[in-house]
Order: sequence, then C-alpha cells, then structure tokens
Amino acid sequence: MNIAIMGFGVVGSGVAELMTKNHAGITEKSMQPSMEIKYILDLRDFPDSPFCDKIIHDFSTILEDDSIAVVVETMGGLHPAYEFVSDLLQAGKSVVTSNKELVAAKGYELLTLAQEKNVNFLFEASVGGGIPIIRPITQCLAANEIDEIAGILNGTTNFILTKMITENMEMGEALAMAQHLGYAEKDPTADVDGIDACRKICILASLCFGKHIYPDQVRTEGIRDVQLRDVSYAANGGYGMKLLGVARRVEGNKLCIFVAPCLVQGHSQLASVDDVFNAILVRGDAIGDVVFYGRGAGKLPTASAVVADVIDCAKHIAKRKLLDWGAPEDGFVIDCAEVPYPFFVRGVCDCEKTAETVRGALAKQELHIENAPEGEIAFLTGEISENALRAALAEIPGFSTGSMMRVTAY
Repeated sequence: MNIAIMGFGVVGSGVAELMTKNHAGITEKSMQPSMEIKYILDLRDFPDSPFCDKIIHDFSTILEDDSIAVVVETMGGLHPAYEFVSDLLQAGKSVVTSNKELVAAKGYELLTLAQEKNVNFLFEASVGGGIPIIRPITQCLAANEIDEIAGILNGTTNFILTKMITENMEMGEALAMAQHLGYAEKDPTADVDGIDACRKICILASLCFGKHIYPDQVRTEGIRDVQLRDVSYAANGGYGMKLLGVARRVEGNKLCIFVAPCLVQGHSQLASVDDVFNAILVRGDAIGDVVFYGRGAGKLPTASAVVADVIDCAKHIAKRKLLDWGAPEDGFVIDCAEVPYPFFVRGVCDCEKTAETVRGALAKQELHIENAPEGEIAFLTGEISENALRAALAEIPGFSTGSMMRVTAY
C-alpha cells in the first residue's frame, strides 16, 4: 500500500522517519503486504534529506494517483489544507491529520464527507500530540456518558505557569525562557492567548458530546494577565494554577465550554502536571475520573499518533471506523458566565471598611501572601456565576477587581 505525506515540517518529517525506522513492524500491524511512502508534498526542496527523491510540489500528483490509499496531512493551517483534504476524501482516499485548526473548524463537514465516500478521516494527533485520547474516548470509554472533560492542553503555557509557581518567575520572564528553549514561537499568540487550547477542547467536546463545537463558541482567555501574585495566593491556599480547556454537561443537557486559567486542587493529578507535559481528565458516569498524561507535542511523539492512524486506515480499507459527531446545534452551548463555580478573586480596596464589606458579602476563604500591596485582598467565593459575581462586586464602592478565576473540582 502506498501513502503520501503533505507537509515536510517537524511532524511530517517525523512521520517519514518513524515509518522508515519501524517499517517492518508498521507493515505487519497494518495487515498490508507493504507500506511505502510514495510522495512527500512540500513547497520546498530537501536535497540533503534521505527522502529527497520523494519530494513533489504538485498536489494533483497525489490526488490523481490511484495507488495512494492514505494521505497524511501535516501542513497545518486551514487553507489549503481544507481544500486538499476535501478533494482527497472526495476521491476515495483516507486522510490522517495532526491539524487541530482544520479539525476544530471543519471536522463535521470532513467526517460527513468521509462517511459518504466510505473512507476514513482520522486525527488522533490533533489534540494530545503523542497522548492517546481520541481512541480511548470513542472506544474504551464508549459505555460511559461523559459528564465533563478538562485538560492542560498546551505545553507552552503549562511550562510558563510551572516556572511562575516553582521559580517565582514573572510571566514575561518565563515566556522568554520558553522561547529560548524552543517551546514557544517567536509569536506566542496561539499559546498564551489560549487559541491552541481552544481548538483542542472543541475537538474533544465534539467527540464527547456528539455535536460539532466551533472555536468561536468557546469563551477563551489566555494567561497574559496572570500575575505572579495570583500564583502565590493560590499556592498559599493549597491550589495550583493551570490553563484549562473545560467542557462540562450542565442542566438540560446543554454544554458549558471555556478555556481559562483556573485554580486546581493542590492534591489533584492535574496540579502535578508540570513543564511542557499535558494531561486530559475525562469524567464518566461509570468510570469516574481517568487522566491521560504525556508529551502533548514534539516531532516523534506526534508522529507516533499519526502513524497509528495510518495503520488504522490501512486495516480499514474499504470500510470505516466509527468516528463521527453530529451537526452543530443552536442553543447547545450556553454562556459559561451563567454557570456557577467557586471563584478566586484578587482586587484592591480603597479602605478597610470596603475590605470588610467584600469579606462579609462574598469571601468564603481569604488568602494571604507576604508583602501584599496595600489595600489588596484575595479570596475564594462559594458557587456563583461569573455574571452574578461581577454584578455583586460592581455594587461595592471602592473595590477594583484585579483577577478573577474559576476554582475547579479537580
């Protein structure tokens, strides 16, 4: 069986390397007489690569070659990836992708097209990199009703928060270190503003709750505004701080979904996930909580997940794996600002009387740090919606809100 790779960057080159290195085992597991890379599509030439003889520049070469049964898309971005993948599925070729932007934006459409053409569209690597999560949700946990899924879905932001927690670094300093080490891009917007995590929680929520969720339906906050004092207050209260993507079933079978910095219980499995590692917690009605942990990115970890999907496609030629979700539905996603959570609040009071008013009205537990600025107060609330909390704080004259974060039950 012949395959093609579109995009010869970090992940695409990792796929080629892994398929060559473990060729015999991959071929045996695929149940095919052979598994060969025939083409690698890229805009660039790679004269020094051992795969230089496979490099092509014309997409139609892959599209029109009937010997190509499976195509790996590792180009990234929405265009032209979407057009290429659509054409390939239409032509009866299965597609494997690591492209979270593509799956989050066009997953329902591409899955529907794959179903019509009796081919497969698989994307294990699009969420957890090398962490297996798509198959466990759709197969191992299939007997469960999933009530909630929450994940540390971005290694860059987790590295930054870890440095803030363990080494008392300011956010800007930790970001600079992440960039120096190659964990963050020169433009870190997709990471620090939560865009990357948003795309991933969209995919997970679509899988778990059965309807396509678009990124623009997700309330998304990054970590740019997190202060070192916030981290210190949380730690003194027995909490860690993580950028989480959360999708939670709420009353009336609706979905609350968001990406935001959150406080997590200090003894929880998520609190202990440090540096560039990721973790995804799935809460099922039968299994309870299960956590999937590992490296969420990287050349070979991500390639591992991609090649596993290639093997799956090879084993399912002319038949489909059951991997689908339904169309988006108006009203399914509700405003997360209306869903009650305990909150962490940090702010400044203009006088002690204002502080006493805040304590009496909203503070369930007050938090302290050494050398807090004059007039600053930090506290945890009971369960309250964000909208109700903001309204209550607005009615206290002399209080200025600095930070507000949800406190999770994990």
